[in-house]
Amino acid sequence: MSVTVDWLRTSTPGLLILCGLAIAVLLVAIIRFKLEPFIALLLTGLLLALAAGLPVSKIVGTPLKSSDSILETGFGSILGHISVIIGLGTVLGAIMERSGGADVLAERLQKIFGRKGAPIAMGLMGLIFGVPVFFDIGIFVLAPLVYVAAKRGGGSLVLYAMPMVAGLSMTHAFLPPHPGPVALGGLMGVSLGWLIIMGLICGIPGFIAAGLVWGTFIGKRIVVDVPAEFTVQAAATEPDSESDAAQRKPPSIALIGGIIAIPLVLILGATFGSQLLHKGSRLLEVLTFLGNPAVALLIAVLFAFYMLGLRRGSTVQQLGALTAESLRPVGMLLLVIGAGSFFGAVISATGIGKVLAHTMSEAGLPVIVMAYIISCGLRIAQGSATVAIVTTAGIVGPLVAGHGYSEMSVALIAMAISAGSIILSHVNDGGFWMVSKFFNLSVKQTLQTWSVLETVLSVVSFAVAAVLFAIVS
Repeated sequence: MSVTVDWLRTSTPGLLILCGLAIAVLLVAIIRFKLEPFIALLLTGLLLALAAGLPVSKIVGTPLKSSDSILETGFGSILGHISVIIGLGTVLGAIMERSGGADVLAERLQKIFGRKGAPIAMGLMGLIFGVPVFFDIGIFVLAPLVYVAAKRGGGSLVLYAMPMVAGLSMTHAFLPPHPGPVALGGLMGVSLGWLIIMGLICGIPGFIAAGLVWGTFIGKRIVVDVPAEFTVQAAATEPDSESDAAQRKPPSIALIGGIIAIPLVLILGATFGSQLLHKGSRLLEVLTFLGNPAVALLIAVLFAFYMLGLRRGSTVQQLGALTAESLRPVGMLLLVIGAGSFFGAVISATGIGKVLAHTMSEAGLPVIVMAYIISCGLRIAQGSATVAIVTTAGIVGPLVAGHGYSEMSVALIAMAISAGSIILSHVNDGGFWMVSKFFNLSVKQTLQTWSVLETVLSVVSFAVAAVLFAIVS
């Protein structure tokens, strides 16, 4: 018995078996027993640590000191980095959604592209409004505008909905301040500036292929009418009197675009400044401070509070209530990311990461391909993009750390993980049912439209990341 245990803990095949069993336990706990991902990741990480023979004092510390344990450092190392960013990003999205910015954006884009170009306008609307707003909130806010566009333009609802959800999905998967990319920045040790640059480079071709090309193709073949109750819902979002319209007068398109641009420009300014300016220069210090993601988002939130809130008649108390309301769903999300980081820390401490690196090099499998495959497998198996991201990053992170990759290369590996985390959305994914419900699609139609769209977005974005990785690495 002891020989078998030693073999599992010290040999390459044994450690790989332990890793495989841990992932299997994780998936069974989430899929079969419907355990919350936070609990499942925490439980699996603890079981893996014990099975690998790590000392209890190293796993959880001692009764007198636990601050340097894997449990606390695993959680703390990532949550200290992302909590403020995700919290501020959530608040920014909430104030912009409540202000009516989506209506302004939709109206301007439809004027630019006209009736025939309405599907493109819907796609760009999802792409732009999706930067500060979470995917599910984006669908809730933008769906009534899609109904109106489909009613006015004619044709299938699918023709207008698919570009919009492709834009939302692209930003949610590839761009900060969304939880997945922010978590990758912390877990992979890469700046959000590089993630923004690579996210745009990899994600936009995927958006074009999935949202515009595939969306147009499938929208002409699957005809779904806008039901009467959907039209009523869309009409209910419009002001019902002149006084109401005056009171809810939407902000200007320039203001909405400016608020979205503030954190992106500041973060990118710090990233480019670190490459172009001399260390120790005064300007670099200013750019570094303002371009810190938490500072950049705080500036954007305060500006939005004034321009979209106080200046338009909202009170500080109302803004406080909006902030509290928007932050309620964030707690569980942060716990899942923290538990995923702990799971990754256990994998690193057991030596499984080094074993995987050795096995991968012997098989001739590039790290970016392995990252994508693992992320795809986890996504398809359990449905959650966040779980797929944090688990894959925990496995791949140790491999990347020891190979001296440039920050650009690490950002591309992170994009591969993001791409894998959205592939083949199906019945175990909440987003699947949201798309089905909001756009009047049967399960079969949702598989034919949304599931294929997510797969196209995933594959094309990964292909761009892989080609760039091969060039720069």
